[in-house]
Amino acid sequence: MKGIVGIFKDPDQLLHAAEQVRDRKFKRFDAFTPFPVHGLEHAMGLKRSFLPWVTFIAGLTGLAIGTGFQIWTSAFDWPLNVGGKPFISLPAFVPIMFELTILLAGLATAGVMIITCGLPNLKAKIIDPRLTDDHFALFISSDDPLYREAEISELFKKAGANEVRMV
Repeated sequence: MKGIVGIFKDPDQLLHAAEQVRDRKFKRFDAFTPFPVHGLEHAMGLKRSFLPWVTFIAGLTGLAIGTGFQIWTSAFDWPLNVGGKPFISLPAFVPIMFELTILLAGLATAGVMIITCGLPNLKAKIIDPRLTDDHFALFISSDDPLYREAEISELFKKAGANEVRMV
């Protein structure tokens, strides 16, 4: 991971710098913050993730499996009349339906995140230890086709970066 990083003390300066980097059509850049910064994804020009759809579909699959399995078991495979309860008693099925919905949604979400994000990333270096405390950073990779070190340094300084350096 080679490139140039601008370190900011204020999240508003980071947002402004991210907008400028996005407007200059850089593609390979990232922001690092110690806490979520509202509007950063818009400032970076990030598209909405497909991950909520994966979670939703996996949750519906878990709900269908849980419901179907219980209906099949209690009404068709091993029907037992216990205290006059109907064979298909949806209120009694709710705990299992809920658990399978949450289980499959969570496992699918974690699995897709691991696959698509390339986790675990054991090669990543720490840019600056202050980024987990009270500083913000904007990093532009040297792999970007528009990468020009002097121009990026000037951009970061004009945007209010306290520190600009190569990593």
